Amino acid sequence: MEEKYYVEIEHLVKRNEINKKARRLEENNDIVTTYWTIGKLIVEAQGGSKRAKYGNELIKKWSIKLTKMYGKGYDYTNLSRFRQFYICFPILGTVSQISWSIIYILLPIKDKNEMNYYLNLCIKNNLSVRELRREIKSNSYERLIDKPEKVEIIPFQTYSITNDMKNPIIIEVNQEIKTEQELEINILANLDSFFKQLGNGFTYVGHQYKISNGKNNYYIDLLLFNYEFNAFIVIELKLRNLKKEDKAQIKFYMELVDKQIKKPFHNKTIGIIISKESDQFVINFVREEDIIPLSYQLEKVK
Repeated sequence: MEEKYYVEIEHLVKRNEINKKARRLEENNDIVTTYWTIGKLIVEAQGGSKRAKYGNELIKKWSIKLTKMYGKGYDYTNLSRFRQFYICFPILGTVSQISWSIIYILLPIKDKNEMNYYLNLCIKNNLSVRELRREIKSNSYERLIDKPEKVEIIPFQTYSITNDMKNPIIIEVNQEIKTEQELEINILANLDSFFKQLGNGFTYVGHQYKISNGKNNYYIDLLLFNYEFNAFIVIELKLRNLKKEDKAQIKFYMELVDKQIKKPFHNKTIGIIISKESDQFVINFVREEDIIPLSYQLEKVK
């Protein structure tokens, strides 16, 4: 009898939580659309976007009136942001799904490509304000190794392996790294951050992943999969200089994964070797016969 009541209560709670999320999403859409429309009206009242960049007297006058009636949310700074919002995004489109808090952080970015990059990052990864600030602070856009000439706002696009990969890659650690095992443990403890440094679409498959060639068993340090370029990723960790045999080893692992795990509809397996050159860590991206070295750094978790 008690279970019957609990099931009904759980159903009501679940429905309420879903409704709350839907209301929050709807409320955010209303806020963003309202601010965008206010910006549009300001621009039109000032005679168009070119003149709107320079005419501020109207905003000053209206901000005084609106602030008296509705508070600081409509002061001069915010009305200027609404105007800038419309000028930056004359077509609202996908931006309506992004929270105003996110948009507010992005508006001061002068480079349109950089702004769109971070916006796409928020759309794809559902970044929080804190996570976005962290990406900007770490110069995520500047560290792209395959920076496009023009970044468009799109909810989905086809990526190559290096599109969102950073240089340097920043790996968070909890302590000084002295062994390959410690490096592996720290990466596993900060997988979300590690994935975001590598790019988008990475998922965890396993660590010390057992694979066999029929005679011997081998253990891959980290095995990942990326759903955006539809391929497995073999990662090997070396706390020393890269050696010729390292490439042979990871190519061997990649071939085993291709033969035993990869499905016909998957692309060829990709390899990454993380090594240490002098005092600097390097990520070596293995593609076909080439190795592309990228530097990265360890960052102590605060």
